[in-house]
Amino acid sequence: MLEYSVTARRIDDHGSVARTKGAEITLDTDMQGRADAFNPAELLLAAVAACMIKGIARVTPILKFDLRGVEVKLHGIRQDSPPKMTAIAYEIIVDTDEDDRRLDLLHKNVRKFGTISNTVAAALKLEGSIRRAAGQRAAG
Repeated sequence: MLEYSVTARRIDDHGSVARTKGAEITLDTDMQGRADAFNPAELLLAAVAACMIKGIARVTPILKFDLRGVEVKLHGIRQDSPPKMTAIAYEIIVDTDEDDRRLDLLHKNVRKFGTISNTVAAALKLEGSIRRAAGQRAAG
């Protein structure tokens, strides 16, 4: 069993800071919002993206999947009453020459073994796709 610890502290009316290990992130906890920090909903989306990217990094050597880069785009839907996220849509863009079958295999592995994405998918609708970066062709 792995365990994680984060400590967050309010700095002032405009923000807070979260810390873990040797890392620190500024949090947008300002009621008016702030452009230079992630708000809680954006942090959730970023956590899903980080999970997917880390999952890709974990499985590419196992699958012997050749890629040059990965980008994940996410869009979250929030309802007001009661306030909660109801859906997250994502698009994984892979810079690769691997064929479509291998791209689908990568997507299946990312969805199957993602700690954060599996947790989120149990709570709300998490749907998305994977595609090759523009200008790239499948080998074969």
